[in-house]
Amino acid sequence: MNAPRTEPAPRASDQDRDRVLVRLHIAYAEGRLDDRELDERIALVLASRTQDELDLLAGGLPALPDARAGRPETATADRSAERFPAAGKRGTGSTGLRRVPGTTTVVACKGDCVLDLREMETAGPVIALRVLAYRSNVRVLVPPGVPVEAAGLGVSTEIGRPGARSAPVVRLRGFAYKGAIEAMDHLRLP
Repeated sequence: MNAPRTEPAPRASDQDRDRVLVRLHIAYAEGRLDDRELDERIALVLASRTQDELDLLAGGLPALPDARAGRPETATADRSAERFPAAGKRGTGSTGLRRVPGTTTVVACKGDCVLDLREMETAGPVIALRVLAYRSNVRVLVPPGVPVEAAGLGVSTEIGRPGARSAPVVRLRGFAYKGAIEAMDHLRLP
């Protein structure tokens, strides 16, 4: 039998909450959670204060595909810069990102997402974006002249001018089901 814990449970960070939200949205997309349970767990994740509370909310769900994406103390140095924006039902946006890590994974489930990279500072010559959009539209706004290499299902680009040689390359890989993923160098009103 385990002795009762004497020290307080570790506090949860925003990054810890983001990881659990990604797990919830992936489980929802796989049919492991219904609408009601997804909404309940999202509210509880956003209100959680400790890592133990987050562990309970993710209980019964498979781990993220990469086992290194666990708690910060188990993440490797090269993974620590990866971001996991997630959009759920109501949508999200990330505007005016200043520093963009080398790799960013975006999961959108029944919520639209806008990633505004027009004022970005890059971590290197290539920005890799991996996007999963389920019943969602994801728009990636890049500065004029930034080349975009796009591939995947439901991925399109609207880039007006050819890219400059000195500009970083945005590599967009994605899968959209009942939605779309668009990279563009101008804002288009719906």
